Amino acid sequence: MLASFFFLLFLTGGASAEAIYQDVLNYLNLTSNSDLFTMSRPVKSHAQALEVELDIMLYAILDVREIEQKFVPYIWIFMKWKNDHISWNPEDFSGINYITIPTEALWKPDVTIEEMIEKDKAAPSPYLFVSYSGLVALKKDLVLVSTCRMHVYNFPFDTQSCTLSFKSVVHTNNKIRLLLTADSSKITKDSKEVLRTQYEWQFINVTVTNQTVNKYGLNQDMIIYTIYMKRRSMLYVINFMLPVLFFLCLDLSSFLISDKGSEKLSFKITVLLAVTVMQLLLNEILPSASNRIPLISLYCFGIFGFMMLSLVETIAVMYLIEKDSESQDKEVDRDQSLSEDCCDKSTYKHDKKVRKWRQCLGNVSSDETPADLLHEDGKMTVSKSTEDTYTLEQVSTELKEMEKTLSVIFTRNGGERKPGYWTQKAKIINRIFFMFYVTSVIMFIICLFSFWNA
Repeated sequence: MLASFFFLLFLTGGASAEAIYQDVLNYLNLTSNSDLFTMSRPVKSHAQALEVELDIMLYAILDVREIEQKFVPYIWIFMKWKNDHISWNPEDFSGINYITIPTEALWKPDVTIEEMIEKDKAAPSPYLFVSYSGLVALKKDLVLVSTCRMHVYNFPFDTQSCTLSFKSVVHTNNKIRLLLTADSSKITKDSKEVLRTQYEWQFINVTVTNQTVNKYGLNQDMIIYTIYMKRRSMLYVINFMLPVLFFLCLDLSSFLISDKGSEKLSFKITVLLAVTVMQLLLNEILPSASNRIPLISLYCFGIFGFMMLSLVETIAVMYLIEKDSESQDKEVDRDQSLSEDCCDKSTYKHDKKVRKWRQCLGNVSSDETPADLLHEDGKMTVSKSTEDTYTLEQVSTELKEMEKTLSVIFTRNGGERKPGYWTQKAKIINRIFFMFYVTSVIMFIICLFSFWNA
């Protein structure tokens, strides 16, 4: 592997002096004729293909921007190739096996990453490692901003795969051959050893393939590294999915609130608005362009739909109860009007009788004694008794009517009344809808989580 190659270079060349290094540079003629080494491929024959060995390590996952479809890793790139114009005998230069020279002094392969969309922000590597046999090694650190097609259908339980494709910019595979130095398992193991940060993701593995592609009529070698990572979903479950589920539980508990009054309706509207705010937060996370609607969006939309259906049912039930209440109020007002008319008539008759008796008493002279009055005609006495009995019966009837009227008025002002026809129907509708609501919600959540786990 290229990393071990760098380690061997350090072990074999650490005891040389600066003057000896300069002798090697003078011997190789790198100081005065450096243009000869930087303008063309370092091969003896023009028809000869230059073999470039390539290897990478994932050092950090800095960011994954789902809404922008971008992947930002920090990677180490190791490249190694043979320069046929450079060689020396270590015994002639005090055992020097390698030297370090500036990267501008020698030719370098024009290897690029197709997915890179922004200029590298890391500091460029200042030196090349050159061995006595002409083997040149380069180590580059890249903060890479690359495009990555995000599949957010299973968000936040999703696994993403982002590719990094290395190829030459202009050279065909007859001029530059890209070769692998390690397989997928070796790269995965080395990356896990050096990985420092993973953002909100858990690194799984890296796979690598080498293939020949045809671009613009040119056959070129391409090495494709695919990085697999899984999202740490616990934070999204706690901060997003559970609150939405709690709002649904609050909506279920609102069925215990009385349908009389507007408290139940206000409560349901408040909970519905809270779920709407959560949906707005979700829109800021997920990309707008996606092949399939994410399950998290179906989760929020389904719960929002259930809660809106519950709100419509509450409005219908309250309408039926209010309709029943209005009919009962009209009946009470009619009974009260009839009772008042009866009371007015009875009072009128009673006043008329009182005036008649007063008139009779007024016709008696002051000379007549009580004894004379007692010896009045027996017919008058009998008539008086009959009229008194009739008056008592009228008063009893009026009292019963007044009691009925007061009872109705008491019922209308807050007392208990017998449920009307529409009130009974509303209670039946409420009970049936609650059973349907609970069953549908449970089936919806079970089906949705089964898709998430698939």
